[in-house]
Amino acid sequence: MDNLHEIIDFIRQDFDARNAARDDALKRSRELIRHCSLSIRACHRHEFEKARELLTQVDALAKQMTSNLAEYPDLYYAGYTRDALKEVVEAHLVYALIHHDPLPTPTQLNVPSSAYLGGLAEAATEMRRFILDLIRQDRLDEAEVYFEKMDEIYSALVTIDFPDALTGGLRRQTDVVRGVTERTRGDLTVAVRQRKLERALQRFESIVRNENDLA
Repeated sequence: MDNLHEIIDFIRQDFDARNAARDDALKRSRELIRHCSLSIRACHRHEFEKARELLTQVDALAKQMTSNLAEYPDLYYAGYTRDALKEVVEAHLVYALIHHDPLPTPTQLNVPSSAYLGGLAEAATEMRRFILDLIRQDRLDEAEVYFEKMDEIYSALVTIDFPDALTGGLRRQTDVVRGVTERTRGDLTVAVRQRKLERALQRFESIVRNENDLA
């Protein structure tokens, strides 16, 4: 029992260090999520230079956060850390998808596979907003290109058949992607049919006008 106080002091110091690392990770995770949201918003506004600048800041914050947690695997794999890294993936993938760039890999982003898959699923759902904006602008051909990307992501996600403990609840996220993809497919189909109808009416009106002129 002579060393009990030394053991308690050691444990207290360990907890102090872990608590400090946890507080720092929480702070950086909030900053990460905010910067990621701003980057995604910039992408939707076609402000790609601003989006790239924000992604550079995101990478620096993520690197610092993960470096500080290198000694504490339990904190690294905690929910708030994974959520922040998932947002990092989403921001990078949204930029790549909209900008027609190759998708960055989990290794390039320095994130666990489960966080990458979660970010990929959320990036797919984020594409719905971009596609709807294109539909409103009557840029249906472009919208179809982005929809194909969304559909391809869903098709890839359904092939991941592992327990949720490994994938971080991917099954539920994949179900969300499926629902969003089907709604987007419906919106795009209606828009395409409406455009075809409008063009058919325009051709008919032109024919009628020509016949009236000849008469």
